[in-house]
Amino acid sequence: MELSKRITGLTGGGSDGWGILYAARALEAKGQYVANLTIGEHDIRTQDIILDAMHAAALGGHTGYASVPGTDGLRHSVAQRITQRTGVKTEPENVLITPGGQAALFTAHMAVLDPGDRALFVDPYYATYPGTIRGAGGVPVPIAARSEDGFQLGTDAIDNVGADATSLLINSPNNPTGAVYSSETLHAISEACRRYDLWLISDEVYDTQVWDGTHISPRSLSGMADRTLVVGSLSKSHAMTGSRLGWIIGPEDVIEHAANLATHTTYGVPGYIQDAGEFALAQGSALENEIAAPFRRRRQIVLDTLGRQQIVKSVPAQGAMYVMLDIRATGLDGESFASALLAEEAIAVMPGESFGASAAGHIRVAMTLPDDAFSEAFARVIAFATARANAA
Repeated sequence: MELSKRITGLTGGGSDGWGILYAARALEAKGQYVANLTIGEHDIRTQDIILDAMHAAALGGHTGYASVPGTDGLRHSVAQRITQRTGVKTEPENVLITPGGQAALFTAHMAVLDPGDRALFVDPYYATYPGTIRGAGGVPVPIAARSEDGFQLGTDAIDNVGADATSLLINSPNNPTGAVYSSETLHAISEACRRYDLWLISDEVYDTQVWDGTHISPRSLSGMADRTLVVGSLSKSHAMTGSRLGWIIGPEDVIEHAANLATHTTYGVPGYIQDAGEFALAQGSALENEIAAPFRRRRQIVLDTLGRQQIVKSVPAQGAMYVMLDIRATGLDGESFASALLAEEAIAVMPGESFGASAAGHIRVAMTLPDDAFSEAFARVIAFATARANAA
């Protein structure tokens, strides 16, 4: 007997991109301290007031099967949030609650792709994107965004492959680059989607982490509400990564079919977790700003440190909790640099190659240690790069 090609081919026969993370965790398991700057995990945990609400909901009996599309209360709260933030009228019927943003990404692609359909996504990309598309039966097709353009997507790249594609996946604010798509970029993307009759899947899980520019949801642009599926989550905005609470926003008929898929797969999200999410959203922007504030501070640490040297280059992160560094002056690729940094300095960063060909020669640094520890670790990364460049 053999396993299905669908499951064995998720990574396309290559690495899943997380080798440095696994190596760092192996060192930590042996008792070695590692300054871990790999994944987007907050250095704080979910706030006590949210956990208290979750606890109360569980003790109150909301531990049975919850409504598969989501509780009425949470769907209403998400719809209200989206309406307020984007200006697009959104009803609870436009919302499907999912077990985290990753499940929302998979569900969105399942909703629009037939087996063999070509699905576009932007390179650099979050490491799960191509595997998610393959898992949904699609053929992943990367389109390059260049560092010299600030990782903004050029429509000429879409023109090269759009004619025979079904969907386009974008992510702004962007993981891994920190780019926030400009109004010009998003209008051009929207025009291309209409021209080639593409579904647009917009991953907006970092919408509360914008340092420069303005977050614009493409669903708010002319002619896009009926062809856009928005992926959201409380993981980044409310430090609720382990609660696995996300959503899809889309046309009502799409949400009905996506809910049918959920009935046959996840069967929804626990009610007490949804109640906690509803409580978290009720705290408004004040809580979201509090959760985002450390990354704004650490971004300034990055800018100040980079400004004192000339070796490591960076497209300044406009949003999200990461910074992408160009380390090609060291003579190393991202994989070699990250491996050597972990071995010699016990600092773990993600190689750019984990996020696609356009990020080769870069590393992604997650700003996820307390300020003082992050400042010290980041300075050591730059010193390590400088020493390598001088020796090259």
